[in-house]
Amino acid sequence: MSEISLREGMLYIDGGWVEPRSGRHFPLIDPATAQPFAEAADGGAQDIELAVAAAGAAMRERRWLGIDPLERSRVLGRIAAGIRAHAEELSAAMVRENGMPLAFAQWLEIPMAADVFDYFAGLVPQVHGETLPFSLPGPQGEYLAFTLREPVGVAGLITPWNFPLLMPAWKLAPALAAGCSLVLKPAPETPRTALLLAAIAEEAGVPAGVLNVVTGGDEAGIALVAHPKVPKIALTGETATGAKVMAAAAQHIKRVTLELGGKSPNIIFDDVDLDQAVSSALFGVYLNSGQVCQAGTRILVQETIADRFVEALKERVEALQVGPGSDPLSDIGPVISARQMERVMGYVAAAGAEGARLLAGGRRLSHLGEGYFIAPTVFTDVAPSMRIAQEEVFGPVSAVIRFRDEAEALEIANGTTYGLAAGVFTQDLRRAMRMARGLAAGTVWLNTYQLLSPTVPFGGYKQSGLGRELGPHALDAYLETKTVIADLNEKPFSFF
Repeated sequence: MSEISLREGMLYIDGGWVEPRSGRHFPLIDPATAQPFAEAADGGAQDIELAVAAAGAAMRERRWLGIDPLERSRVLGRIAAGIRAHAEELSAAMVRENGMPLAFAQWLEIPMAADVFDYFAGLVPQVHGETLPFSLPGPQGEYLAFTLREPVGVAGLITPWNFPLLMPAWKLAPALAAGCSLVLKPAPETPRTALLLAAIAEEAGVPAGVLNVVTGGDEAGIALVAHPKVPKIALTGETATGAKVMAAAAQHIKRVTLELGGKSPNIIFDDVDLDQAVSSALFGVYLNSGQVCQAGTRILVQETIADRFVEALKERVEALQVGPGSDPLSDIGPVISARQMERVMGYVAAAGAEGARLLAGGRRLSHLGEGYFIAPTVFTDVAPSMRIAQEEVFGPVSAVIRFRDEAEALEIANGTTYGLAAGVFTQDLRRAMRMARGLAAGTVWLNTYQLLSPTVPFGGYKQSGLGRELGPHALDAYLETKTVIADLNEKPFSFF
């Protein structure tokens, strides 16, 4: 298959590559070197206006919804195939923009993004209404009641930098399956991956105007959320950003899906295989340099095995290889930016000041050059009230907290404003079920962590978000239900 046709420094609107109206561009920084490697278009409010107009015209003209459902299903399948066919270009873009290890991009981002489109391709023909019984007080006549499932309209999608392919896929696939037209605003740190995905979608047969991509910063995002002709907003981002989006969306009573922050507990009881628990804890925290919303950064360990667990964790963490994502030996790449590095190191300093004991890491790896490399970090003797146990760090930092029994583990686990995910490691089936029931979290993993599938819903409790992505529930976020009631009687009902 030929290389993707991508126009550098441009936006993708109404099926074509266009310059930003302002003429502004901004540099893209390689997190592994801290050096610019390309420029991206700095789209603003005018560009959002053009993109929304294009998406609105595509909805009115039924360019996408008017296509036979089975053909729309095939188009989504072709997007999945295109992602797999262009894996080399996509993975190179993600390593350069995001800094993630190449093996991670190839093992998780690309296959799962493709699987998401394949899954929702299968759901396109399943978007339908139903007939329902209907009754009125008094003598019954003949009535027909049924529902129609219709796309909500133009959907505004705002995605983060930590999974630059997967997060757009999580939103684009169900929105397209529902029949919506879209305006995607990817994170300014990782715009090229989103533009590559748009080019793949065009190649697969998505009509002009159905998918539009406006790269840029806050101006574009604010304009998209505030636009009166965008009835649906889906955001993955920080909880503080979600609150602002929710407030702005309320001005026009927009539908919102918010996948926000987390401070997830990974709870390890004393009846587990220690090596397995340590391996899963590592995967739960340090995947993608800890820049994962559901990362199990609070490692709750039963006090009877805590000393052995901590010793084993320290040994494994110090053996992790940190380096550029392009290096096949790297287990962990850099964090995304200088700003993020400063944020993470600020939490490291705060943890020490509050009395947590630094077990491993806790420093910038300056010997790797100017890139944003942080040694994988472990704190122990962490109290549940400390900032490092309450606030989302979004970096390669874990906090080990000891607990006595099941009741205390639940109290600590549920003791934050977040509720995105949780893990439980135990060989006691009854305990596992009690913990799963008691944890205030949208996803609970039992004897594993971080495993997701396009077929199961994902989302959070409390301040971790609203709504669900993935699984059949994700379609509901992009559909309206219309009720139709027909009076079939010779003499229609009349009260007067």
